[in-house]
Amino acid sequence: MSPKTMRMLAKPMLFSAALIWGTSFFIMKNALDVMPVFFLLAIRFTAGAVLLSLAAWRKWRKFTLDYLWRGAAIGGFLFLAYSVQTFGLAQTTPSKNAFLTAVYCVLVPFLTWAVVKVRPDRYNIAAALLCVTGVGLVSLTEDLTINTGDLLTLCGALFYASHIVAVAKVSPGKDITLLTVFQFAFAALYAWICGACTETFPAAALSDPALLLPMVYLCVMATTVALLFQNVGQFWSDPASASVILSLESVFGVAASVIFYGDPVTGRLLAGFALIFVAVVCSETKFSFLHKKT
Repeated sequence: MSPKTMRMLAKPMLFSAALIWGTSFFIMKNALDVMPVFFLLAIRFTAGAVLLSLAAWRKWRKFTLDYLWRGAAIGGFLFLAYSVQTFGLAQTTPSKNAFLTAVYCVLVPFLTWAVVKVRPDRYNIAAALLCVTGVGLVSLTEDLTINTGDLLTLCGALFYASHIVAVAKVSPGKDITLLTVFQFAFAALYAWICGACTETFPAAALSDPALLLPMVYLCVMATTVALLFQNVGQFWSDPASASVILSLESVFGVAASVIFYGDPVTGRLLAGFALIFVAVVCSETKFSFLHKKT
């Protein structure tokens, strides 16, 4: 396709990725009723690695051995992020899980500061303050305690932020799609190992026709297709617009959870969601889309 066509398709691709990921929260929640966490992730990452490796077959000529340790490193962070987030999802609502996971966007500048000594700017600091307030409204109870599911989700957000920083460290000079194949493959390997050590393989659940469609959606759409849409969309779009569109994932997550899963939403929750969303947009774009072009 021509560059002009790709630029026209970029924003719809990003929007589709955000929509797919947003709707995956309540689907994951339902799947967790019959599938243990590690085996669910093992199947999801294995399918993602296979499908993406086939989609990127022309890129295999770029393979070198250092893709292995790089994929193992970032695959480890991805596995930790998904595992902790998924354990959190099992103990909280899909809508809260969606918005609390979005906190990783605010954490990235501060982890980058710790790793590469680049100071956060005033927008990052403002976003952090907004985010902390929003998290308090969403998670803290009247006696100022936080439930286990919300706490695990926030820890998952920290691992997602760590994963992004790790990718930035190991990906320069490498094909990002090919690197993602190894990232998925190693994340799947870690999940298979943990599942074999701690869980019982859900053979009966996998034979249930009712589970087939959710698993196909998670493996194909929420892992492979959404990732490809994100990679292509970000390449052919400006960073500010891409960040705003992708941050809609948390909004779609809440909407889908309320409509299809029946999540209760209170005024306090909505206020917290709004603050977290504004914090994400502030951190990711610095409100550059509001500035007049010179």
